[in-house]
Amino acid sequence: MSIIRDNLLRVQERINNACLLASRDPNTVKLLAVSKTKPLEMIQEALAAGQNDFGENYLQDALSKIPSIEDATWHYIGAIQSNKTRDIARHFDGVHTVASEKVARRLSSQRDETARPLNVLLQVNINQESGKAGILADELPGLIESISPFPQIQLRGLMAIPEQSNDTLVQRANFSMLSELQKSIQHQFNLPAFDQLSMGMSGDLEAAIAEGATWVRIGTSIFGKRLANAKETT
Repeated sequence: MSIIRDNLLRVQERINNACLLASRDPNTVKLLAVSKTKPLEMIQEALAAGQNDFGENYLQDALSKIPSIEDATWHYIGAIQSNKTRDIARHFDGVHTVASEKVARRLSSQRDETARPLNVLLQVNINQESGKAGILADELPGLIESISPFPQIQLRGLMAIPEQSNDTLVQRANFSMLSELQKSIQHQFNLPAFDQLSMGMSGDLEAAIAEGATWVRIGTSIFGKRLANAKETT
């Protein structure tokens, strides 16, 4: 059995145990394997082990891999500049980091009309950290009003990267804020499909699942630490 297969089994066991503690069905939590900077061979190994969803932060690095792995589902989880939207719209199945009307509009207009709408999660700066990506919570309703009509994107929920903490109570409080915000938006705008929460990584997935995560984004615990000289192309 390969190291990556072993790692995937351990991560899935953590997810299952967290769901058990939270009285949740493990099938309601999906694992997004964060494969940024990882070589094609490692992704293929994970795919062979049953992992289908992969998250990429660096566009050019991702575009070099996507054509070689047709059976995978690709999620863009990096920063989005305007010059990236065409390739993201064409090559990815979902985006977790939309935070502006401009980006959403471009993704919709550049998505092939014959393709299914692009699944979009809105990134929220849940702790209002200076310099951090994401829209502020009180600006979220206005953004949703403006982008809901865009035909080639499907609003699916929220994503956040809360402030780092090793305190489980702090972790849960941050994730709870995002969860409550998602429920409020879903009710306010009557969006049945707005039911996804992308939150939780290797160090805090248990707290995220306890507060309702439907996607946990795991990289290091599956693929190992990034090499110091790993190429991070945008």
